Amino acid sequence: MNNNIRALRTARGLSQEALGSALNVSRQTINAIEAGRYDPSLPLAFKLARFFALHIEDVFNDGEETFES
Repeated sequence: MNNNIRALRTARGLSQEALGSALNVSRQTINAIEAGRYDPSLPLAFKLARFFALHIEDVFNDGEETFES
C-alpha cells in the first residue's frame, strides 16, 4: 500500500521517533510504514490520518485509480 507518511511527517518537522511517540508505536514501525514494508492495522491507519487531520484516502492509497460515474 502506498502512503504519504514521510512527506506529511517531514513537512511538519517531525522525526520518526516523535511521530511514533505521538501514536504510541515505535520509530521502527513508522520507518517500516514509510518504506512500504509494513501495512498498518486499520486502527493505526485511522490514527495516522486523524493525527494529520486528513481523510484516510489522503494518506494511504492502493495505487489504483478510482473512477466516478
